[in-house]
Amino acid sequence: MRILVIGATGLIGRAVARALGDRHEVIGASRSRAAVHVDIGDPDSVRAMYRTVGRVDAVVSAAGEARFGPMLQLGDEDFALSIRSKLMGQVNLVRYGVDSVADGGSFTLTSGVLAQHPMPGSAAISLVNAGLEGFARAAALDLPRGQRINCVSPPWVSETLAQMGRDPTAGAPADVVARSYVASVEGRETGAILEVPSAIGRR
Repeated sequence: MRILVIGATGLIGRAVARALGDRHEVIGASRSRAAVHVDIGDPDSVRAMYRTVGRVDAVVSAAGEARFGPMLQLGDEDFALSIRSKLMGQVNLVRYGVDSVADGGSFTLTSGVLAQHPMPGSAAISLVNAGLEGFARAAALDLPRGQRINCVSPPWVSETLAQMGRDPTAGAPADVVARSYVASVEGRETGAILEVPSAIGRR
């Protein structure tokens, strides 16, 4: 398969590209240091990316920015950026990508554990994560030509926790998280929210 991985220079995106690269042609896209440039918060950039890449069999998104902080300290622009980037950025990857994805192809989006397990400071992120999961369930009913869509809900990534000086065993390593993306691309599910086991998910 020819697979477009967006966010390919990030921690999860790199792991997904590695996991898929042995068996498929992977095209990396990101805002920097990738084969194809894209800013998913800019609809024109998303459209240009699809024109550049052409026909693909699958699109995987491990991209999108959302702000973390106490709800009453987040301003209008913090919420607007979170919606514009992580939520609508990924929604637009689907809306603008339907014609570029082959019959029976797939989209895989990224939400996150804070949709199911919110914490203080996660109001904006929990909002967009939950919105993405609702979108994936509904879009699965509308996609044409046998196309599929799923949403991976990663936990905290162990490598990120380690960089923050926190216990990495509370999360899951990036290579383990990547397996759920591979399952979405190579499987047959649609409208599914694929959760990754982790310590936080077992609480």
